[in-house]
Amino acid sequence: MFIKILGSAAGGGFPQWNCNGLHSSNVRAGKAGYRARLQSSLAVSDNGRDWVLLNASPDLRQQINETPELHPDRNGARRNSPIKAVVVTNADVDHITGLISLREGQPFTIYGSDRVLATLNANSIFNVCAPDKVARKAFDLDRPTALEGAGVDVGLVVEAFAVPGKIALFLETGNAGGNFGSRDGDTIGLKITSATSGKAFFYVPGCAEIDAPLAARLKGADLLFLDGTLFTDDEMVSQGLSAKTGQRMGHISISGPEGSVEAVKPLAIKRRIYVHINNSNPVLDETSQARKFVDASGWEIGYDGMEITL
Repeated sequence: MFIKILGSAAGGGFPQWNCNGLHSSNVRAGKAGYRARLQSSLAVSDNGRDWVLLNASPDLRQQINETPELHPDRNGARRNSPIKAVVVTNADVDHITGLISLREGQPFTIYGSDRVLATLNANSIFNVCAPDKVARKAFDLDRPTALEGAGVDVGLVVEAFAVPGKIALFLETGNAGGNFGSRDGDTIGLKITSATSGKAFFYVPGCAEIDAPLAARLKGADLLFLDGTLFTDDEMVSQGLSAKTGQRMGHISISGPEGSVEAVKPLAIKRRIYVHINNSNPVLDETSQARKFVDASGWEIGYDGMEITL
């Protein structure tokens, strides 16, 4: 099974278009120890020919252009694509907007929870992905679903499961009672399994905490891609970038007694990679103490173009 990180940054990318914070400023200036990053997405294939996208970021057109594996076959039809399916983990702007770039009548399948697909169905702009050619399939949580698209069985099985999180920011207005937490399909994690080898990995780009059910699910995994949005819960507030904490945004912190490093430590996961990294996160500076802490803990910081074979 082949996995490629198309984008390792959180929403807004790195640098964010309007951010003059320390890290965005440094990466624009070309300071050593920084690298630019596109918005969060992965590509996975069992055979190296048919590909599935895990989330579709606003940077998807650029990501496809920079990834030869996702280019049309030069010997194929005038219009063709190796992208057979897209699996979306929530309705955040940075995870669904790229679907609009996949217009032009190309067949593929969109998979998501019924909650997330309801958001797509309620917004007619997503009909640019021609409804007569682009199927939308809701999967049941905690049940394996074989992925297919354009009439092709891609040899991958996805099992989606609810994780602690919240609804998308643009859906918060008018939410009854101000309760933005959700575990019923607004935010999900994925287990992706090769139907041929049986190898599997977990992809959880948005997560508010590692609770007991999630910990039990992840225990002993070969590979985990996890929400690395923030190093500390209040970093955006302390840097003057936002009034919101990580918990308010539905993201676990990397550090601290309740952070992901400590929470995952007893789970014996063989390889652990952070993705969805916010422009405020000091781990983006490869010379920082935060980065040294992550490296020493056995975690890796994902980067655009990173390739993993499982």
